[in-house]
Amino acid sequence: MAKTKTNGDYTSIAYGQEKVLRGEGGETHQVAGGDVPVLTTQQGVPVADDQNSLKIGARGPTALEDFHFREKIFHFDHERIPERVVHARGYGAHGYFETTASLADVTRADIFQRVGEKTPAFVRFSTVAGAKGSFDLARDVRGFAVKLYTKEGNWDIVGNNIPVFFIQDAIKFPDFVHSVKEAPDRAFPQAASAHDNFWDFISLSPESMHMIMWVMSDRAIPRSFRFMEGFGVHTFRFVNAEGKSTFVKFHWKPKLGLQSVVWNEAVKINGADPDFHRRDLWDAIESGNFPEWELGVQLFDDAFADKFAFDVLDATKIIPEEEVPIRVVGRLVLDRMPDNFFAETEQVAFCTQNIVPGVDFTNDPLLQGRNFSYLDTQLKRLGSPNFTFLPINAPKCPFATLQQDGHMTMRNPKGRVNYEPNSWGGEQGGPRESPEKGFKSFPEEVAGQKRRLRAESFADHYSQARQFYISQTEIEKQHIADAITFELSKVETPAIRSRVVSHLLNIDGELAKKVATAIRLKDLPKAADAARPTRTDLKESLALSIVKNGPKRFEGRKLGILVTDGVDANALADLKKSFAAEKALVEIIAPEVGGVSAGDGTWIEAKQRLDGAPSVLYDAVAILASAEGGTQLAHHPSARDFVADAFAHQKFIGWHGNVAPLFAKAGIADELDGGVVQLKGPDDARVFAERCAGLRFWPRAEKFKAGSSKPAATATAPKKNGNGGKKNGNGGGKPQ
Repeated sequence: MAKTKTNGDYTSIAYGQEKVLRGEGGETHQVAGGDVPVLTTQQGVPVADDQNSLKIGARGPTALEDFHFREKIFHFDHERIPERVVHARGYGAHGYFETTASLADVTRADIFQRVGEKTPAFVRFSTVAGAKGSFDLARDVRGFAVKLYTKEGNWDIVGNNIPVFFIQDAIKFPDFVHSVKEAPDRAFPQAASAHDNFWDFISLSPESMHMIMWVMSDRAIPRSFRFMEGFGVHTFRFVNAEGKSTFVKFHWKPKLGLQSVVWNEAVKINGADPDFHRRDLWDAIESGNFPEWELGVQLFDDAFADKFAFDVLDATKIIPEEEVPIRVVGRLVLDRMPDNFFAETEQVAFCTQNIVPGVDFTNDPLLQGRNFSYLDTQLKRLGSPNFTFLPINAPKCPFATLQQDGHMTMRNPKGRVNYEPNSWGGEQGGPRESPEKGFKSFPEEVAGQKRRLRAESFADHYSQARQFYISQTEIEKQHIADAITFELSKVETPAIRSRVVSHLLNIDGELAKKVATAIRLKDLPKAADAARPTRTDLKESLALSIVKNGPKRFEGRKLGILVTDGVDANALADLKKSFAAEKALVEIIAPEVGGVSAGDGTWIEAKQRLDGAPSVLYDAVAILASAEGGTQLAHHPSARDFVADAFAHQKFIGWHGNVAPLFAKAGIADELDGGVVQLKGPDDARVFAERCAGLRFWPRAEKFKAGSSKPAATATAPKKNGNGGKKNGNGGGKPQ
């Protein structure tokens, strides 16, 4: 940057190709010209100086007449709108929904009439309990809200990544949310349910126990938005052209399979990268690896609803896929990030009431309450009933109303007509209703006394909780027990801890005993009094396990490769090629962010510096070290943590070169197993990439059970699913 000449109050300076001036106080003034537009006020008035307020003398008071300064500060002071009470921390993306199968037989919804047609969509993912500034990997439900801009209006499927909810009636929603939020007298904990208020509410609300099994499972700590399911939660109706009703439940199935993190990993990710889920979605879309889900529907009639063991209007219950198979009817693809986070992701307004002709509600009492609440919420957040005119909320099909005025009106009726019926015909008369195209509610017959009551068919609180638990693999069951133990360890009131265990006894006796032992209950309580006895005849459901529904390959996942100076360039090339074939992401990590010089003299750029790239940020890792580099890594604290954490989190670890000193310092040299793979050549790199599809080498988890005294597992090569197998020449063994 060089000083060139004086120009009035400014000095021109050379700064690349851009015209830049320096003020008398040394401040930088970037000047419009060429393709650079002129900065203006909100009224369109060109701005001469955006660096200094108008003053009376160089060091005098600021003049009240400085309208540009006042407008700028005024707008800044009002930039923040009230954050959502729940789902405050969210992240969104644009995309499209493509219809892959017609549903014309069961619904007149326009979106399902033409196979191959694409409908614009916007999706917002979120946590529930935390504030906007909380971290991504809290143990929490994840919102999965989809806005479909159909040709007959906007349809919002406002769902979660868990298909059930804590409560059965919307009148309890304020109580539930108050209990899980930070305590009002101390304003903590933030984005955490591990405290007295939450578990007090849960222990006094048996209807919550099914949801507790889901939230204490790994479903509540997903690896990525891209690797989690979405559910509409409630039972809705489809209505076809003849007026026939069919019940429907909505399911979003991720193309790349399910995946979660383990708890210790989640805790460390929140410290290393609190924006982990946001960054993952951004990186995937920006790199062209567009996330994709299939839309599946469960369709059933009144006859099934009548014979089903539970009430289909109960939001704390699922319909197992084995009883009503999922029919895939479309795919959702996210391919574009918002141009501006606030304008789109923050201002997007989802309402469960936003449905289209061919879709209708049921009498689910939680859904009925949500239909009332969401519209009210948007008015509070966005400040006006005209929030529907914001571009992210506006329909993309033609729309016409007779509504007018209000704060921030952007579109009022033209002409004299703002009412109907009216005497003015044609265009002057304004929009008219359409009996043929318009939305019609299903004419369900309803009768009964007007009373405050809960249906007896809602009274079974434990049977499906038990079904969920027995459907998990052994490692997933252990994670549930560990999660409940951790949460209750933060509960200070012994009576609450004991009461929770009394409910667990109605779900699974062994689970209850595990938790009771872990929290050192002096006496095992009696089982809670159940409104309905727990059914033990419900069968396991394959769809309820994450491990059983994992990916078929490492596609979309990330391998972190730690390299040193002198690294074998061929070994690195083999590894990158093998993982590229699996459509996986590869990130190079080095002791210094610039990179390393390979053994053949080539320079290898690094994406991350070792101190800022712990192994928790990757789905699998590899260490490629030269003789000298391996010795240096052994003395690097972050390198030792990198290896020790990857091993403790049951990740697959590939290695090449002098890594023995590092493994020894990390404390795993004598415990290497089939999840630690030596990379001797191209074939080994390919096999390693294929094995990583298992995501975790679960047999290793036995070593990390609290109080375990089992010896280290012998080195074996895992099967492709990562659950152990026979020895071969490519896996395990100590580095030489």
